[in-house]
Amino acid sequence: METTLRGVGVSHGVAIGEVRHMGTAVLEPPAKQIPASDHGREQGRARQAVEAVAADLMARGNLAGGEAQAVLEAQAMIAQDPELMSDVDRRIVVGSTAERAVYDAFSHYRELLAGAGEYMAGRVADLDDVRNRIVARLLGVPMPGVPDSDEPYVLIARDLAPADTALLDPALVLGFVTEEGGPTSHSAILARALGVPAIVALPGAGELAEGTLVAVDGSTGEIFVDPSAEKQAELERSAAERKAALSASSGPGATSDGHKVPLLANVGGPADVPAAVEAGAEGVGLFRTEFLFLDDSAKAPSEEKQVEAYRKVLEAFPEGRVVVRVLDAGADKPLDFLTPADEPNPALGVRGLRSLLDHPEVLRTQLTALAKAAAGLPVYLEVMAPMVADRTDAKAFADACREAGLQAKFGAMVEIPSAALRARSILQEVEFLSLGTNDLAQYAFAADRQVGAVSRLQDPWQPALLDLISMSAEAAKAEGKSCGVCGEAASDPLLACVLTGLGVTSLSMGAASIPYVRATLAKYTLAQCERAASAARAADTAEDARKAAQAVLSGE
Repeated sequence: METTLRGVGVSHGVAIGEVRHMGTAVLEPPAKQIPASDHGREQGRARQAVEAVAADLMARGNLAGGEAQAVLEAQAMIAQDPELMSDVDRRIVVGSTAERAVYDAFSHYRELLAGAGEYMAGRVADLDDVRNRIVARLLGVPMPGVPDSDEPYVLIARDLAPADTALLDPALVLGFVTEEGGPTSHSAILARALGVPAIVALPGAGELAEGTLVAVDGSTGEIFVDPSAEKQAELERSAAERKAALSASSGPGATSDGHKVPLLANVGGPADVPAAVEAGAEGVGLFRTEFLFLDDSAKAPSEEKQVEAYRKVLEAFPEGRVVVRVLDAGADKPLDFLTPADEPNPALGVRGLRSLLDHPEVLRTQLTALAKAAAGLPVYLEVMAPMVADRTDAKAFADACREAGLQAKFGAMVEIPSAALRARSILQEVEFLSLGTNDLAQYAFAADRQVGAVSRLQDPWQPALLDLISMSAEAAKAEGKSCGVCGEAASDPLLACVLTGLGVTSLSMGAASIPYVRATLAKYTLAQCERAASAARAADTAEDARKAAQAVLSGE
């Protein structure tokens, strides 16, 4: 009999197929003592396994490219962490086998991460994946991962590691469902980049029997178990209609009555540009420059290397707008040369702009490189700072931009509630705002964006978050300046209409989402979007906010 389960839809589309489960996690190795004569051999085995896993992750990253490459390179750095390896060596010296030493060392590090604040706790799944890969290699058992299958299927997993998500074959993996994760987790972001329908934070998904027929709607977050022929036909018809609407939609983003809403792309570097251009992005709303810095956590990339990378992105959008976020390091993106190693809660410590103001030479080099990269190009360059808390932060950033001779607009990201509350004050120093809704929700609700248990508080439909967005947009309008959204909220077509109704002036998202948002915006007038926004803000829950907006736009 058909039953319906509901999680959090994170990647649009419909997938209908049989369930296949992710390969099981590596079992805990037995604890046994080895003689001192074996210590050197076991240490060598451990190092060989670590290097092999790191090389495999790097190779997967090179194949995947784009954001996935940066994520997997960060995982490879975890595998090779000197402190972790020293801990493994110490455990072997006191009698552990290589596999047990790796398992215990990673377990200890896991506990430290879990208690080190929201961002670091969110990396536990990545750490577990690295551990399991190393232990599997040492035990000589198959790697945990995506199942082998000759037929297309719907993948079910507790969570998906970036190494698995990055190389999913959309021809075989029709869609995926995870028990954990959130709308802004790595697996969700990579699913959107791949264009694979996906649902996260669905408790009990792992209990679905292998081979069960399911229909996954990544737009609504619903999974239909043993769907009837009628339900399958209905979902397929709906998917076909959406696809037809996408094909018919082109050109700049706008409502049906001509109100322009530029649709921009979020990119991590030159590798992401082709997909953005193909999707019809009108520019870049978020250029995440930190991926360039993660190649070597010990030192910043040279000015020359930065100029080269920035220019490749700027050249791709002649006459277009490119918004560059300066280095956003700290918390889940620590850099040895920049961020403190001993903070009790890195997510609430020295990160983002705070790190750069503590290291003005790093900021100065980046701003100078941006100025040189843009020289002579017909591009509208805008540069913004992450984690701006108040007017003092905004002024410090604007002053640094001017001192570097940067010919561009200077802006501030609204990721901290204080920035939304005092947006007009901040706009006395900068020329635009950009809402990072992922972090803004995280800090507004004290809810880690990577933890499935609190995913309802990370839902971008939360009315309190909509209030903060509205407050920022109203401040920008009063000052005659712009206020865009570059967080994952912009990738939801229905929510994009609400954001437009709240007064947001541009939307930036992963390239795969642009056609969906463009087609949906084109169906409604600005007045309809404004009414939908008011209805959503009047609700008390995220679910009710979505329903209220949908009711307005559907004319119910």
